[in-house]
Amino acid sequence: MAQARGASTDKRKWIIGIAAVVVVAALVIGGVIWTISDKNKTDGQVINPGQGSSLAGGVTQKRDGVVVTVGKAGAKATIDVYADFLCPICGQFEKTYKTDVEQAINDGKLQVRYHMVPLLNDRSDPPGYSLDSANAALAAADAGKFLQFHDALFANQPEEGKRGYDKAQLIKLGQDVGITDPAFSQTVNAGTYDQQVNAAFQQIENDPKLAQDFGNGRSGFGTPTVTANGAIVNWQDSGWLAKVTG
Repeated sequence: MAQARGASTDKRKWIIGIAAVVVVAALVIGGVIWTISDKNKTDGQVINPGQGSSLAGGVTQKRDGVVVTVGKAGAKATIDVYADFLCPICGQFEKTYKTDVEQAINDGKLQVRYHMVPLLNDRSDPPGYSLDSANAALAAADAGKFLQFHDALFANQPEEGKRGYDKAQLIKLGQDVGITDPAFSQTVNAGTYDQQVNAAFQQIENDPKLAQDFGNGRSGFGTPTVTANGAIVNWQDSGWLAKVTG
C-alpha cells in the first residue's frame, strides 16, 4: 500500500508539473502575441483626419525646399519649429500649443517655418517612418494642405519603437484631408523629397546655433527645437509665445 501511495503521489506531481509548464508556455505565447499585436496596432488603421485646422483667410502654406511656411504676409514675428512626427515630446508640444500657435497665425501676428526632421528614423519598427512622414508632409504642402496633414499625424501619433504608418496609409490621409492631385500619391510613393530632407537634417545636426545642453555632459540637437530671431526659445516656459509675438 505504501508503494502504491508513493507511485500515486509521483504521478500527481508529474501531472502538476506538466500543467505548470503548459500554463507558463501559454502565458509566454500569449505575451508574445500581445506584444506583436501592440507593436503593429497601426497596421491597417485609418488615420483620423480630425476637424482639420481652422485657418483664416489670407493664411498661406508655402513649401520652400524642405521648409514649409504657414502664416499671413507681414506677420511681425517668425518662429522655426524643428520636429519629428515620431517624437513623443514633439507630440506633447503640439498638443499643448497647437491652438495658441494657430490663433497667432490667424491673427497675423506669427509665421511658422516648419522643418520636418527624421531624427528618429531608425526608431520605428520597421524603420523609416520619420522620413516617410516628412516626405508626405512636404507633398501635402504642395497641395496646400500641409497643416491639416501635419496636425492629423500628431493627433494620431504612433509610438516610438513601434510600427508607424506606411505609404498607403499616408496617401489615404492625404485624400481624407482633401488632397485630390494625383501628384501627391506619386510623391509619397517615390520618396521624392527624401534626399533633400536627409541633407537638410545633416546641416541641422551640425549647426552649433541649434545645439542644446541636455545636462550630464550631453549636448547636441534634439526635437522639438523652436527658434526665434536665430536664438533657441525655451518652449517649456508657458509664456514663450506671448514673448515672441509680444
